[in-house]
Amino acid sequence: MAREVWKNQFGFILAAVGSAVGLGNIWRFSYMTYENGGGAFLIPYLIALFTVGIPLMILEFSLGHRFIASAPLAFFKLNRRWEWLGWWAVTFVMFGIVLYYSVIISWCLNYLFLSFTLAWGNDPGSYFFGEFLGLSKGPGELGSVQIPILLGLAVIWFLNWVIVHRGVQDGIEIANKIFMPLLLILTTILVFWSMTLEGSNVGLRAYLTPDFSVLSKPKVWVDAFSQIFFTLSLGFGIMIAYASYLPERANLTRNAFITAILNCGFSIFSGLAVFSILGYMSVETHKPIEEVVKQSIGLAFVAYPAALSLLPGGALFGVLFFTSLVVAGLSSSVSIIEAFSSAAVDKFPWNRKRIVTIISLLGLAGSVVFSTNGGLFWLDIVDHFLTHFGLIMVGLLEAIVVSWFYPIEAMRKHINTVSEMKVGAWWSFLIKYFIPAILTIIIVGDLINAFKKPYEGYSWQALIFIGVDWLVLTLLLALFLSKSPWEKEVP
Repeated sequence: MAREVWKNQFGFILAAVGSAVGLGNIWRFSYMTYENGGGAFLIPYLIALFTVGIPLMILEFSLGHRFIASAPLAFFKLNRRWEWLGWWAVTFVMFGIVLYYSVIISWCLNYLFLSFTLAWGNDPGSYFFGEFLGLSKGPGELGSVQIPILLGLAVIWFLNWVIVHRGVQDGIEIANKIFMPLLLILTTILVFWSMTLEGSNVGLRAYLTPDFSVLSKPKVWVDAFSQIFFTLSLGFGIMIAYASYLPERANLTRNAFITAILNCGFSIFSGLAVFSILGYMSVETHKPIEEVVKQSIGLAFVAYPAALSLLPGGALFGVLFFTSLVVAGLSSSVSIIEAFSSAAVDKFPWNRKRIVTIISLLGLAGSVVFSTNGGLFWLDIVDHFLTHFGLIMVGLLEAIVVSWFYPIEAMRKHINTVSEMKVGAWWSFLIKYFIPAILTIIIVGDLINAFKKPYEGYSWQALIFIGVDWLVLTLLLALFLSKSPWEKEVP
């Protein structure tokens, strides 16, 4: 059966942007900008975009396109000893990241319906952690499954299955042609509506006023490079799989620039809505902005609902906000499932639709642990280990393998042959030296912090049993898959 191709490059760009734009663009980036010097953070952020983000995206696009392959097959063709690296990438995102990510999308779906009546009441924090999550005392107390979250989870996995089951053209491409314009429309409405509110300027000043003194702090630079790496879906195997469906003539460099810039532009733009609302809340409650800002999940499910309860028309605003989160989440989760499905189809003589059905059922089953009373603790630990160690390690090894175990100039020649925008020796230098150095600094820093004290005060037993073991088990599964014989002829 011939490999599917995108109907056009516009469909590919929308799918790539859909993968990159996720929940973190809306709540993680804006909080990180606020915490790291406001507008000043954009300096290291943009430097990271052009020195790590775009070069690595060009590399992943070129791997998929040159070898017409998913991540495992691409690395097998590049150097067969490294096939396991491609499998590890698609394995820990499929049987790790997307499992808890789909639970967060389920929270968003639940909150979409809760928004109609502002059902969280006057104390959104107590509602979220108490009634909604039924949060236990720690990761060792899983407790029972929260039924509303489980029902939402079933809906999310059904939608994932429907979209990926239909294939690249009729499923993923069509879905993103709906999702991405819808997300842009919803976000634009939220931004301009929120900027008309009293006190929005207070939030915007907190969000964007530059504090250039922070640029002397190494943490700010590490955060910027880490955020770029995470936000562009690098190291997931997704961009390699998506690029493998491109036609023979594909403008790889232009597509990489457009995808990366649209993703980062969306992050900055959506932050205007988030902080305008927080500014409104600050003025209404007569509290300084630092007291109403919450980190990460707390921003979306505690601080934002609290602001919506004060806002005239807050119910409608909430529906728009949580709909945008569901759309952003789905476009990303679909891409993760496709990355693994593409890898399995490349290696084994299995029917694609059957593969998608099986891994969707396995995904739903695996997600259940994160919908329990202790699920938030498990989510936090697994996310920390997979994103801070798994993804960074894959990106580091990816750059090393391509530049040290393969003639990188051959890759650069392929890129320049099919692209209007040519890459020069600077690209080879970044892939071979600069990016490995930066990612090494990040992972060494994370390892030092990990050994200094247990992450977030969790017990060492919980961190090893949940976080370390999850990494190890996905690595073992990747090694097993890579040692299995190729049951399809490698083209």
